[in-house]
Amino acid sequence: MDVDHRALLALLVFCALPLVARTLSGTAVPALLAVPRDGLSRVLDGGLKLAGVVAIAALVLGLAGLHLTSQTVERVGSGAHLVLLFDRSASMDNTFADRQPGQGEESKSAAAKRLVTDFLARRPRDRMGVAAFSTSPMPVLPLTDHHHAVAAAVAAIDRPGLALTDVGRGLVLAFSTFDRDGTGAARAVLLVSDGAAVIDLRVQAALRDAVKRSPVRIYWLFLRTAGSAGIFDKPRAPGEDTPQAMPERHLNLFLASLGVPYRAFEAGSPQAVADAIAEIDRQETAPLTYLERIPRRNLARPAYGIAALAMALLLLARLAERGLGARPAARLHDAAKAAVHDATQFGRAA
Repeated sequence: MDVDHRALLALLVFCALPLVARTLSGTAVPALLAVPRDGLSRVLDGGLKLAGVVAIAALVLGLAGLHLTSQTVERVGSGAHLVLLFDRSASMDNTFADRQPGQGEESKSAAAKRLVTDFLARRPRDRMGVAAFSTSPMPVLPLTDHHHAVAAAVAAIDRPGLALTDVGRGLVLAFSTFDRDGTGAARAVLLVSDGAAVIDLRVQAALRDAVKRSPVRIYWLFLRTAGSAGIFDKPRAPGEDTPQAMPERHLNLFLASLGVPYRAFEAGSPQAVADAIAEIDRQETAPLTYLERIPRRNLARPAYGIAALAMALLLLARLAERGLGARPAARLHDAAKAAVHDATQFGRAA
């Protein structure tokens, strides 16, 4: 807890005023000693003094800018540090039937966006990053626990894509996202793509070096277009088993050879994509220690509210105040007149 203007705290000395000051009001009673004391009056007197102290202190703290400072809290949950790597090639703009979306149809990128957004909602404790690739890799968002930013990045993946698919350099970018992550949390890369391409030998070497430095789990969600080759298809002829002829199959073999946990999901419909994402959700539930940043919280408004309530109580007490009034004084006057009258009568009789 802190304040913005420390010099104003010197005004707190005025909190002593309600304890020492006396409010003088006119009364016909010559001395309060003539008024009988009672416990309720003492309690009310102490409560009103306390209300005065609280009103002054709350006003001063509000003017000084009272606030809770931002802080970082360590929490323990379950989840992972996850990088979402999206294919942004032009083929992702087509449906699973390899045509432009028509009435009531979804493109592969739109289906992936919808289902990955649901996936994000089920994993509030993950730290996530977003990357993309087409002709070249595109960093979108570093690892963060601000899920509204991740959701906004995912919401943009169905924008029109570009022509080519450089999945190799996209994976290098995704792996490098973990270079500054020294927390020791579970790490995973979710590759969402509808195809592959030949990965240059230098890029392959860079990928092998990256997973040695920072081991990660790899998931490939392959959005298979109807009639296209699958990642598990066998070559029909010996000469066809090449990266150029069957890039999806050879990307699958390469990822499986990296020596890190790897699973590939082949999905040919939105429901298959949903099933694959649900399986990934079940697997990535390791214990996770993470730091949550709690932002500054302004307490000036609550302080003014407390001051207003205290002053309202004092105002009500003032409006309800009743003086000892003329009636006691009149009775004393009548008693004095009676005494004088009796003395006069007694004198005359004497």
